[in-house]
Formats: sequence, structure tokens, C-alpha cells
Amino acid sequence: MTLDLTGRVAVVTGASRGIGYFIAKELAAAGAHVIAVARTVGGLEELDDQIKAAGGQATLVPLDLADMAGIDRLGGAIHERWGKLDILVANAGVLGVISPIGHVEAKTFEKVMTINVTSTWRLIRSVDPLLRLSDAGRAILLSSNAAHSARAFWAPYAASKAAVETMMRSWAHETQSLPLRVNAADPGATRTAMRAQAVPGEDPETLPHPSEIAKRIVPLASPELKETGLIFQAKHNRFVAYRQPE
Repeated sequence: MTLDLTGRVAVVTGASRGIGYFIAKELAAAGAHVIAVARTVGGLEELDDQIKAAGGQATLVPLDLADMAGIDRLGGAIHERWGKLDILVANAGVLGVISPIGHVEAKTFEKVMTINVTSTWRLIRSVDPLLRLSDAGRAILLSSNAAHSARAFWAPYAASKAAVETMMRSWAHETQSLPLRVNAADPGATRTAMRAQAVPGEDPETLPHPSEIAKRIVPLASPELKETGLIFQAKHNRFVAYRQPE
């Protein structure tokens, strides 16, 4: 079934490259007006060109997610212009370093937590009232298997994604009686700059392109979606829902 998001408004963070870039394109192709958020203006402008060339609509928001007041203003601006928000894709994130936990510098750890956790909470805080005004609000928080594997040398990133998943579950419980559906998506290993930073010796051609992963994530924005509080993991060319033990 073709996804129809005509008339819906979507926020995508980290939209200037990688998975976020292609999620934004997919949402726009389905008819949503995409509010594309990222630090890199050039990447946003390229995205805008691609979306408009395909007949879609986008609003560009150059914003560093370390700017918490800026995130607050984003929610206010959306309310003033559209009066609601239908879709949130909290995709932006940073890796930090792959290092023994005792060797991680404080500033590196703090940056990972600021961008991956605190800004995600601040974004939720900013747009939760707007998503509640939608007839079918959908929130998708990007996570990672690192949150569960707790693999060696990945401590800051793994801890940040575990925090994101926990926030997602709490938010889903709080809103389960509403039309709002809140889930997480774990894209798995994907051909992105972050993956190349984490595993520099890996052949990127062995990994799925972010455009493929985006096509699997975007259905979580469907107004027909019933599930909430789940983690959707990329497995065997499809996304499988996983619920953590209560």
C-alpha cells in the first residue's frame, strides 16, 4: 500500500546527510511538508533542491541541536505556522569516540550526551504538545543495537542510545491512550559517515545504502500504524518489532 502523508507536517533532525536526508526525501515524496533540521546549510539546500524537483515541499531550519533555546523556538514556530505537528523523526546523533571508557575525555562524553540524549528530550518537550494536536501523531526516535549489546569501547554512544530508548518507552506509556504513537528504529549497520568513523576498515559496499533503510523506517510514520512503545530493528531486509521486558 502506498503511504499517503498529504497535508501532514514532519520534522526530521540530522536531515542534511545520511539516513535523515533520505527519510526527509521519502516523507516529502509521500506528500508531507518536511521541516528539515541540521547544522549543515549546504546539505539542507541540496535536500531542498531534491525535494522541490520531485514536487515536494520543505522548510529548512539550520540549527545546532546543542542550542536548546533554538529547539524551544522551533516548537513555537511550528505552532505559529501550522498549529500542529504530525511526524517527528529524531535522527540526529553523534558517535563520540571508540575508546576504553576510562580514556574518554569529559568533553567528548558530554557532547555525546548533549546531542544524543538532552537534545532529544528537549525536542520531545518542544513538540509533544503539537503532536498531541494531530489526529495521528507519530514519533520515531533513531536508536542502535549498541544500546543492547553494550559492546566494548562503545560506552558513551551505547549509553546514550539506551537512554533514548528508555525515554521513548516512557513517552509511549504516557500517551498510549492518545492517537500519538511513539516508537524507536534501529537501522543496523548502514553505509553512513558515522559507520565509517566507527569501523574504518569495513567495506561500505557490503552495507545497505541509507536510502534503503529510509524506505523501511518511513512506514512508521503512517497514520494507520497501531504499535507504540516498540523498537523496530533492521533484520533480513525488513524491520522487526521488539518490545523490551517491562
